[in-house]
Amino acid sequence: MHTIFALATAQGKAGVAVIRISGPQAFAAASVLAGSMPQPRKTGVRKLRDRAGALIDEAMVICFAGPASFTGEDVVELHLHGSPAIVRSVMTELSVIDGLRLAEPGEFTRRALENERLDLAQVEGLSDLIEAETEAQRQQAMKVFSGGLSEQAELWRSQIIRAAALLEATIDFADEEVPEDVTPEVQTLLRSVREDLQQEIVGSEVAERLHLGFEVAIVGAPNAGKSTLLNYIAKRDAAITSDIAGTTRDVIEVRMDLKGLPVTLLDTAGLRETDDQIEGIGIERAIQRAKAADLRIFLNQSGEPLLLAPESGDLQYSAKGDTRDDAPKPISGLTGLGVIDMLDSVHAILSDRLQQANLASKERHRVALLIAKDAIAFAEEQVQHGAERYELVAEEIRTAARALDSLLGRIDVEVILDEIFSSFCLGK
Repeated sequence: MHTIFALATAQGKAGVAVIRISGPQAFAAASVLAGSMPQPRKTGVRKLRDRAGALIDEAMVICFAGPASFTGEDVVELHLHGSPAIVRSVMTELSVIDGLRLAEPGEFTRRALENERLDLAQVEGLSDLIEAETEAQRQQAMKVFSGGLSEQAELWRSQIIRAAALLEATIDFADEEVPEDVTPEVQTLLRSVREDLQQEIVGSEVAERLHLGFEVAIVGAPNAGKSTLLNYIAKRDAAITSDIAGTTRDVIEVRMDLKGLPVTLLDTAGLRETDDQIEGIGIERAIQRAKAADLRIFLNQSGEPLLLAPESGDLQYSAKGDTRDDAPKPISGLTGLGVIDMLDSVHAILSDRLQQANLASKERHRVALLIAKDAIAFAEEQVQHGAERYELVAEEIRTAARALDSLLGRIDVEVILDEIFSSFCLGK
């Protein structure tokens, strides 16, 4: 197996740059530049020199002996002064050492998976952690990366394996007198796991929204102040504003961090009947995006019916509230009237929904959980028919166990590994 290396910190000038080396030649390769290595898990300052003996940098060196390392292999980290010239020189020296090559995207983490330092769910959690932009996303990713989903899947698996073992024992001794009916305990185990899986599946939709970001659509008639409100919240001219009706023809998006929640605000075309073909396309897109959004903010103007009706939980305000003294719940993107209260309401509603979020946050997770749940539900039905159906029940339980194994990357995941690791940087 090749020893790999890569820059583990961001490209460009920085205070410190870290180059990571992993593989069977990690210690020997680092010694070519630094001379002696410090003891594993001890830091040491070393002078790094090129092939001609010229000084490249004075760096801090840390060694991790496998398998007690991130990748499960021998690992060395070179903490350099963050000059691009220093990094380039060290990378050049490493590249000419036999048996070393530049790491591919995500290859360090892939080796951690192959060496059973991480399971696939934890790898996905690490990817989400790297990509996290808000505090809520960080917390969710950290739960998965730290093994929360893995532990839960192992618990479910142990329960259904217990149920399968009870059935197998009955099948093996079918010709003998079995002193105890295992059906009640099997039913209890299966029901408990199925209910947990159902709850996880429901919460996975909210968790996925947290990962991707919640969408909040601003809806109203033409000239209701939607674009002005969006610009006020974004603190920039994200949308063109005009007194001419129909100015907004397409959906304009502004992504923001709303008190730790990832939220994308959607400025939609004014909803009205129109003969303008282009405006009509924009209105149809606006209606579709608004219906698909997690929450809608309606800017109402007196006497103007809309093409889209509010749903339960949507927020409604009086548009251009700075010009309407008697308007209920006034809001204005021009003066900021009511905007803070509106954002607080959006945060409260989305935070309340977030309480339903569970650990599973990927479509792959949801599919595996559905397969397991459906197999267990069928097993529950069949076990009621007694011992003559036990072999069928046991096979359904094995199907559920395989689905949970795929959740952790133990089987049937080769087709998705390349896609997962392609999103990682070279040094991870």
